[in-house]
Amino acid sequence: MSNCKRYAVIGTGARSGMFTSALCKDFSEHGKLVALCDINHTRMAYNVQMLKEKHELQHDIPCYGIESFDEMIRKERVDTVIVTTVDRTHHTWIIRAMEAGCDAISEKPMTTDEVKCRHILDAIERTGRSLRVTFNYRYSPRNSKVKELLMQGVIGEVKSVHFEWLLDTKHGADYFRRWHRDKNNSGGLMVHKATHHFDLVNWWLDSSPETVYAQGGLVFYGRENAEKRGVMQFYDRGTGNPLAANDPFALDLSKNDHKRQLYLEAEHEDGYRRDQSVFSDGISIEDDMAVLVRYRSGATMTYHLTAYSPWEGWRIAFNGTKGRLEYDVHENSYISGSDEDSNRPDVRDSKAVDLKEPARILIRPHWGQPVEVEVESGGGGHGGGDVRLLRDIFVGDEADPLARAADHIAGARSILTGIAANKSFATGMPVQVDDLVRVP
Repeated sequence: MSNCKRYAVIGTGARSGMFTSALCKDFSEHGKLVALCDINHTRMAYNVQMLKEKHELQHDIPCYGIESFDEMIRKERVDTVIVTTVDRTHHTWIIRAMEAGCDAISEKPMTTDEVKCRHILDAIERTGRSLRVTFNYRYSPRNSKVKELLMQGVIGEVKSVHFEWLLDTKHGADYFRRWHRDKNNSGGLMVHKATHHFDLVNWWLDSSPETVYAQGGLVFYGRENAEKRGVMQFYDRGTGNPLAANDPFALDLSKNDHKRQLYLEAEHEDGYRRDQSVFSDGISIEDDMAVLVRYRSGATMTYHLTAYSPWEGWRIAFNGTKGRLEYDVHENSYISGSDEDSNRPDVRDSKAVDLKEPARILIRPHWGQPVEVEVESGGGGHGGGDVRLLRDIFVGDEADPLARAADHIAGARSILTGIAANKSFATGMPVQVDDLVRVP
């Protein structure tokens, strides 16, 4: 145990649960969780209680307020800081960790705008520390199979990509209840959510975005859209409000022990409300977005993200010089805090959890018959990607011929498509990515 790396986690909302549980259970011989840090002491205390009960820990986990971050690093001899705070503050804690002599691991997205991105890149160059960005979708066996096929050249050189990602009204709506609804916090779905997707395309194509043009808007959620559809009654939050009782879009935190303790009972400290109405005012992110991207490789991509679909999943097609690869995935959306949650604190706040989800890869060669490729469906979060990502982060004992491990360069490239899209939304003009940040 003396050779184990010492980890501290900053940000103890539900997104931290995957990492803290992993360090207290499956990877406890490879890393030690030595501290938690948060602005909210009630939430931290609940996390400690939860981890001790679930994993039968015999020791307390020290907790520090964010004002004591530097003290925590020194006192607990932290090697690596895991950043799972609100997206807009990722850069703050990544940089602070590095300046204190630590490496960092960050939840995606790495950060939310080009200025913060440059600050992170500068800090890495200045301090020589390392950053891992947790792109778990790369580790899903089915996504890895697509990478393998493209690397093998089964459809030749990829010239164009069409990518549609649909979030249903259970999963998609959740981004409009919580802090993500404020674009200043999350960068909108183009950054917070689509970072997953843009990273996959960068990785699959072994390229990076060059030019981005996009259009998008808030067309379904929000009070004004609801009024146009004839809605007459509104409420500000789902918990304890009789107007929300029969609304399928409402979330009642009091009906779930985990959400009640993690959020409702912690509200008095930071005022964060996890259960806001998706049809209230104050939403500044888009729910329907179309993007056109040209990559340095010369390939182009059309991408569409819809957050109010009756069906959840994604469809992507690669057109190459030798044929076409079609890839369809149906995801089972899971919302932490809903009735089926079963008090599972070890998963992220809102994500897709696989229960042998159907997926299909079809190769259509020029002058040949279509060939369906067998797809391995890994159980667990993100197509089986979560557990494989965690092993790579905390153990790192397996070869990585697909280059799945994502550093700060991959983190920057993934967010820059979304950041450029946000710029294009605002101006109506194409955006040159190098004008935002020139990534090495």
